[in-house]
Amino acid sequence: MGKVITITSGKGGVGKSTTTANIATALAKNGKKIIAIDFDIGLRNLDMILGLENRIVYDVVDVMEKRCNLAQAIIKDKRTNNLHFLPASQTKDKTVLDKDKVENLINELKKDFDYILIDSPAGIESGFEHSIYLADMALVVTTPEISSVRDADRVIGIIDAKSKKAQLGEEVEKRIIINRIKPELVEKGEMLSTEDVLHILALDLIGIVPDDEEIVRSTNIGEPIALNENSLVGEAYRRIAKRIENEEIEFLDLTKKKGIFSKLKGLFK
Repeated sequence: MGKVITITSGKGGVGKSTTTANIATALAKNGKKIIAIDFDIGLRNLDMILGLENRIVYDVVDVMEKRCNLAQAIIKDKRTNNLHFLPASQTKDKTVLDKDKVENLINELKKDFDYILIDSPAGIESGFEHSIYLADMALVVTTPEISSVRDADRVIGIIDAKSKKAQLGEEVEKRIIINRIKPELVEKGEMLSTEDVLHILALDLIGIVPDDEEIVRSTNIGEPIALNENSLVGEAYRRIAKRIENEEIEFLDLTKKKGIFSKLKGLFK
């Protein structure tokens, strides 16, 4: 049975959908059969980041309301073997999702895919609750800013309260991804350090992604940067994918000096 991973955040604009697209791509490149689902009903953009917006015929709501079957709605990526995509509806509201229908859909996908990656909507509305309800793992994306970290902290508490695992007395595995980190600002004390973020959120780190203008170009052209073997950001996402697979791998040393990032190499086990 496949593993359900929800990529979420406390607020919008922290790079959650970009993170979903790149982790999905990296896992697929590693030979895993992957499906990425956009649960941001009404505000979809994962399709554009993956470069699949022109191939959408049906969406996740069409599947759950039986206007099409699952196979008709799933889009297979032509560039990356094993990568599949199920888009969100652009015209519906988040309230259209029904917990039982979501559970039936996810359970069906778990039969055929190694990983089901769910791109959660920002905030804590019903769409968010549906996206984390069946999660085996939650990757909480935050930027190293106090407002983003505080919102992430709130979301972590809701995951612990609203997931099906929590209802069964179990716990969703949760990890932190720190996105858009700028080492030079951290060194100047103008941006939260990785240690600061981890201290506030009290969870293990699974990835550090540096800020890079190349990610903007990658997003705009619909080509996940994880495909770029020469990109430091792409390497960050590829390493996250390996850690999801329980591979022990060092975190990127984003500075030439021995400093806060050098200390991170032994943090993840």
